[in-house]
Amino acid sequence: MAERPNIILCMCDQLRAFEVGCYGNPLIRTPHLDRLATEGVRFETAVTTFPVCMAARSVTLSGQYNRCCTGGVGNVCTPLPGGVIHFPQYPVSGRPHLQDPTLAEILRGLGYHTSAIGKWHIHSWPQDVGFDDYVIPRMNHAHRAQLFSENGGPEFSPDGFSVDYECDRVEELLRGRAGGKEPFFLFYNISPPHCPMSDGPERYLSMYRPEDIPIRANVDLTKPLPDQEHWFKIYRWDYRYYNLHLPYTEDLPADFTLRRVIAEYYGMTTWVDDAVGRMLATLDSTGLARDTIVVFTSDHGDYLGSHGRVQKGDLHEESIRIPMLVRWPARLRPATVGAQVMGLVDTMPTLLGLVGEPVPAHVHGRNLATVVRGEATRLADDHAVVETGHGVGIRTPSHLYGLPFRQGTRELAASPHYFWDVAADPFELRNLAGNGAQPALAQDLDRRLREWDRATPWAAPGKD
Repeated sequence: MAERPNIILCMCDQLRAFEVGCYGNPLIRTPHLDRLATEGVRFETAVTTFPVCMAARSVTLSGQYNRCCTGGVGNVCTPLPGGVIHFPQYPVSGRPHLQDPTLAEILRGLGYHTSAIGKWHIHSWPQDVGFDDYVIPRMNHAHRAQLFSENGGPEFSPDGFSVDYECDRVEELLRGRAGGKEPFFLFYNISPPHCPMSDGPERYLSMYRPEDIPIRANVDLTKPLPDQEHWFKIYRWDYRYYNLHLPYTEDLPADFTLRRVIAEYYGMTTWVDDAVGRMLATLDSTGLARDTIVVFTSDHGDYLGSHGRVQKGDLHEESIRIPMLVRWPARLRPATVGAQVMGLVDTMPTLLGLVGEPVPAHVHGRNLATVVRGEATRLADDHAVVETGHGVGIRTPSHLYGLPFRQGTRELAASPHYFWDVAADPFELRNLAGNGAQPALAQDLDRRLREWDRATPWAAPGKD
């Protein structure tokens, strides 16, 4: 047995907590995630630190807020002629972001072998931020005919579905590490339930009937969404529609309603669960399970029609609430954490705390190891801060309070744009901002958020 535990940080893309069985969904089939929750520690309230892909992943590896680790960069989109959005296909050389030691670099310094498998979407190549080896796809989402690079080598396209190929590589890595004396860190990223929905296996796409899908109280099925046809095509075909404009993406199926979008999202979520099941089965069969810390989470959520919106990016529960499950059979007792909000920025320092290492001074996130181990129910600062491209918010166990930026600046406005009593109004149907409700609490949350803003300066990205 290795002196230090192995670590697997497993992150899927765009999965909100409400669509996982152990978070109360009555229909979804997620037995393997539910098993993780039963055997480990489940945070009832966990939030992304920035609800878009690249920013959230950069925060997770760096332990720093996005305004510091990337200078506030979101998804690094490049405009093409005609206003077409283009995502960079691969990372850039050098290290424009993540200037300070990452989780992978710190663990490698402790004797860990570091690997990354699956979606990357961080500005630098993995080897530049601490990974010994990696297999990553192009950034554009595709579950069939996806192109990969292994350790920066030439592109290749494996047969079948990319999720299944990545599962094969995870199983191969785990079998190869079994019995070894060197601990390993695996950053395993699963692209679904992020679109394109049409690119998944048919058994998952037809697994849930649209008419059976539970609809959240903040979804109005009687009104079409803004630009509904455009967004439904993105859910269906992703970049093959909005970037390549392939002819077959111009016509939606006649029955492609919001209910069907959500039903297919459910199916893609069960696909994620099955991938996690394969990983857990391999940990069991190789004898690695007992001394391996497994963290499962997501980079952000998805509106799926809530508040008349799609995708992610703003301060609503559907956009920011994510699953957060931590299992370490050798050391952790099963538990549910209800009094402490965890943010993605806390992942890095918490993992370092669990393996008995001090948290470096450059890290902004909090070490929640005492909460995970059950030695404390919460820290004094039980909240989490969420950045967006429009402002910042603070999520406590019961409330979500948001301050926008002044137009054209990075300065916080004088008044909030969101104030949700999530405990009493879980679907955020009554915005309390500006109406004088709960004044003492509003004043306290405003103070805390402004103190965080003053203490967390913006940093310019580094040079390549």
